[in-house]
Amino acid sequence: MYALAKSFLFCLDAERAHDLALASIEAAYRTGLNPLLAAKPTALPTRVFGVDFPNPVGLAAGLDKNGAHIDALAALGFGFIEIGTTTPRAQPGNPKPRMWRLPEHLAVINRLGFNNAGVDALVRNAERARFSGVLGINIGKNKDTPNERAIDDYLFCLERVYARASYVTVNISSPNTQGLRDLQEEETLKRFIGTLRDAQERLATRHGARKPMLLKIAPDLSEPELDGIAQVLLAAKIDGLICTNTTVDRGMIAGATHSEETGGLSGKPLFQKATFVLDGMARRLDGKIPLVGVGGILSGADAAAKIASGASLVQFYSGMIYRGPALIGKSVEAIRRQLAQ
Repeated sequence: MYALAKSFLFCLDAERAHDLALASIEAAYRTGLNPLLAAKPTALPTRVFGVDFPNPVGLAAGLDKNGAHIDALAALGFGFIEIGTTTPRAQPGNPKPRMWRLPEHLAVINRLGFNNAGVDALVRNAERARFSGVLGINIGKNKDTPNERAIDDYLFCLERVYARASYVTVNISSPNTQGLRDLQEEETLKRFIGTLRDAQERLATRHGARKPMLLKIAPDLSEPELDGIAQVLLAAKIDGLICTNTTVDRGMIAGATHSEETGGLSGKPLFQKATFVLDGMARRLDGKIPLVGVGGILSGADAAAKIASGASLVQFYSGMIYRGPALIGKSVEAIRRQLAQ
């Protein structure tokens, strides 16, 4: 069924197709037609950072920025759903067009720019959802908030989402908000994560439940930068690390239509770069901090490769565009085989 839908969706502008695909998944859920989109995978229970996942395959942030389709997406068989990125105030994001498909490379370029309805709208949507599984909420800062005040935006969002989230992801690695990636610099990150960790512990006491905090990093960092990040995260005892966000590197798609568009590149060309960072961070962190592998998963073998490189969980988004919901079950089964080896 998805193959038929894909041929139609690929005739549309990428962002319009994104919106229509979400509406279609929602309609299928509400009419009981989800089994036509994907068969739910057999359970593969996984426990990571104190949370129990029915399977280790999740939806990456970005597809459902406002948490408006949680139940419908969860019904496809994901082991967990991550919504966002959300910001304190609603913002329109960057001017359109801002999203392009590169079918010959199984890739997507986007410069959406944290377009979302604001954290309070996301929380209302999440509270209305019937989903009782693992829900990650990805938080960021508003475009017009300077970096010296960025921590205020993250603290604001952390407090708002804490009660509904199963875990919270701190996103300082999107290439589409100017200056955001500067927060990954070692000394800046040390202060930034330290402040958020203090807030996390205060919220845990207030709510009587400790929610894990994860950091999502870029794939374009140098080896010394990765060394510094690893040291900061080990010292802060952060709960998890997501490797990685999209890349600004265009070497893998040089000369392709739209390759000169600014923004984050995802899909197949990102796989090798993201997995290299994942493998490197697995060595640096030596099992002390769980890892989530993201970037370029378009097959079950890709998902299994992330596990082999040190991930405990995997996520994808662009893979849904090119492979559809069937990729969920294929990934679960490939990981099952990988773990059995």
